[in-house]
Amino acid sequence: MRDFAVSDDPRVQAQLDRLGALSLPQGRIGLETIHALLARLGNPERALPPVFHIAGTNGKGSTCAYLRAMLEAAGLRVHAATKPHLVRYNERIRLAGKLIADDLLADLLREVLDAGEELAPSFFEVTAAATFLAFQRIPADVCVIEVGLGGRFDATNVLDAQAACGIASLGIDHEAFLLVPESGVPGDPLCRIAFEKAGIARPGVPLVTQAYRPDVTKTVIDHAMQVGAKTAIRGLDWDAEIDLGIAYRDRFGILDLPLPDLAGSHQADNAALAVAMLRHQSHFTVSTESMAKGIRTARWPARLQPLGKGPLTDLVPGRQVWLDGGHNPDAGLAIARYFEGASPLHLITGMLSSKDPAAIVAPLRGMLLSLSVVPAPGHDAHRPTDIAAHADIPVRPFADVPSALQALPQGGDVLIAGSLYLAGEVLRLNQELPD
Repeated sequence: MRDFAVSDDPRVQAQLDRLGALSLPQGRIGLETIHALLARLGNPERALPPVFHIAGTNGKGSTCAYLRAMLEAAGLRVHAATKPHLVRYNERIRLAGKLIADDLLADLLREVLDAGEELAPSFFEVTAAATFLAFQRIPADVCVIEVGLGGRFDATNVLDAQAACGIASLGIDHEAFLLVPESGVPGDPLCRIAFEKAGIARPGVPLVTQAYRPDVTKTVIDHAMQVGAKTAIRGLDWDAEIDLGIAYRDRFGILDLPLPDLAGSHQADNAALAVAMLRHQSHFTVSTESMAKGIRTARWPARLQPLGKGPLTDLVPGRQVWLDGGHNPDAGLAIARYFEGASPLHLITGMLSSKDPAAIVAPLRGMLLSLSVVPAPGHDAHRPTDIAAHADIPVRPFADVPSALQALPQGGDVLIAGSLYLAGEVLRLNQELPD
C-alpha cells in the first residue's frame, strides 16, 4: 500500500518497510497501546511547546496550514504534524518550518519501532510517537497537530494542556471506524461524528468550532461541559461573514481580513476558524497583520491546486489542470461550488472502493465535458461501472492519469479528483513534491 510511501534514502526505506508491515490488530481500539509506547520513550508528549490540536471531517488540514502560516508570520518557530502524506512520509512531520530530514526521520522511526516491537503498535501510533519525539527534541515555540481519524481514539489524543483545540466542518466519513455501534454514544450519525471529534476536548482549554445544526452543536457542548472545556462556537461565540474579505467578530472585537489565496470559498471558513482559535487562546499574541499575512501566504497542496508546468501538464498544453484530493460528499459539493458557472471541465477520477462513488461525480453533473476513471494507486478502487451509475455522461476507463490526459477531447480545462492517493501520484508524476 502507498500509505507508507517509499524513500530514496535507504535508511529511511528500511524503517518504512518495517512501518508498512504493521497493521491495527483486529478489533483493537483505544489509547492503551500509544500510552504504553510513549511511556517507554520517556513520555515526550508531556514536554511539548503549547499545542493547537485540530479535528474535523473536512478542512482540518487547511486550518492547520493557516495556523502555521499565521504563527510563523508572527515570528514564532512552529512544529506541524499533518496527514496523510501525499508523496513522501516526511510531509507528516514539519520541524520549525522545514520537513523532517531523512537522517533524523530514520533514527526516530527506528527508535520507536524498536521500543514498541512486542506492543504491536499501528502505523498511526508509531507515527504519532515519532512526531512527539521530534517535537520534544527540536526547539520550537508552538506545535500545530492535526488529528488523523476521529478524535476520541486517535493516536494524537494523548495531549494535555493544549493552547486550543479546534473542530472544522463535520460530515459522514470513515463510517466503518467512527460509526461502530456502541452504548452510551449518540445514535444520530452526524451527532456521533461530532461526539468522536469532540473527544479531543480538555479541561480549561478552549474548544473552538465551526457552526453546525442545533443537535450537533448540543452534542459538542454537552461533551465539553462534561470534561470542563471552554467552548467557542461559530454563530454563538464568534462569527465571520465571507464576501470580498473576511469580516470576523467576537467578544474581543472586529477584524477585517483578506480572502485566502487558496481556491474555494470554503477556504475562507477554514481561515476564520484558525483566526478564532488564535483569538480564544492565551499563550501567544498574534497581530491582525500577522493573521492577514498568514491567510494570504498559506499553502495546502492537492486542495483545488492549479498544477504548474511539468511532465503531466505538458500532455495537455494550454489547459489548466486542477488537482483535489477530496473524496467525500462534502468535498464534492465544495468542488462543485468552486466551478459553478465556469466553463465545463474534463474530470479524471479514481476513488477507493471504501468511499461513496457518487461523492465527486454527482455534484458535477451538467458541468463535465468528459469523465475518465483511473485506478487509485496501490488500493482497491471503484470500477468504472460504479462511477458510471452516478454520472450523466459516458465513462471511459484508463490505466493511469497520463493515458487519460493524452486521450482527452479538445478544449476545456481538467480536474483530477477523488483520492488523496491519486493526488499524491499526480504530484509525483508532475514533479511537484510538497515541501
